[in-house]
Amino acid sequence: MSDTNLNEQAAVTAVIADWSNAIGAKEAARVKSHLTDDVVQFTLAPPLQHKGKEAEDLQAWFATWKGPIGAEARDVEVSVGGDVAFARSLVRMTGTKTDGYEVDLWFRQTLGLVRQAGTWRIAHAHTSVPFYMDGSFKGAFDLTP
Repeated sequence: MSDTNLNEQAAVTAVIADWSNAIGAKEAARVKSHLTDDVVQFTLAPPLQHKGKEAEDLQAWFATWKGPIGAEARDVEVSVGGDVAFARSLVRMTGTKTDGYEVDLWFRQTLGLVRQAGTWRIAHAHTSVPFYMDGSFKGAFDLTP
């Protein structure tokens, strides 16, 4: 792998890390600073998609958490080609909701990034959990890597 590609992978990884840290710190403006204006997000919460960086009410979601939101990424793979990159990983989210519920779940995450004016920004985010296909259709929140 070339030094240029390694440098671009490091730049993409740094953007994703800061975006993730901003989510953990519940800093909506910083989260949005890493998104393209026309970002499309398939998040764990309804609706099926959020279009545009203002579509999702991050501050309202952050308000449902007591303290920081923990995140741990595993099996991270970053690929870069020109002005496009994608990253995939398994992510563990932990923390306490304001009603006292303790969150501890693993989900799948894929991010698509584009370089705009020399800066990597997230253009697509997809998070999901598998569901049991035994007829219950319940989310498989008990899975761990």
